[in-house]
Amino acid sequence: MAARFVDGRPVGEVTTAFLKWSCEKLEHLGKKALLLMWDNAPWHVSHYVRGWIADHNRTVKQERKGVRVVVCCLPIKSPWLNPIEPKWVHAKRRVLEPNRLLTARELAQRVCASFSCQYEQHLAVPKKVA
Repeated sequence: MAARFVDGRPVGEVTTAFLKWSCEKLEHLGKKALLLMWDNAPWHVSHYVRGWIADHNRTVKQERKGVRVVVCCLPIKSPWLNPIEPKWVHAKRRVLEPNRLLTARELAQRVCASFSCQYEQHLAVPKKVA
């Protein structure tokens, strides 16, 4: 699957847009579930996002088509349980330059190169929450 980046803060509306996009991509690949290993970031545990997931899963069950979203929440303050954490550390070392700030486009291209994934357009934060 290609990398998807977010402009602005990762808030509920953008999180659900990302989940919807991910489910569509996975459904196209014939997958039945998206398993999320989530920490306790505010946009992961918000009522808005949890409500969207519940509604989405209810629709998938009723229509008998689509990709279910299964959330596995990690305990608070347990980065050693999150297998992505070491990858972020190493990716930052490969991507960043100590002498200058990268443009958003440069950063996105380097992250995609680091994780060997295709670049896609950013999801935008709705104006009402920015």
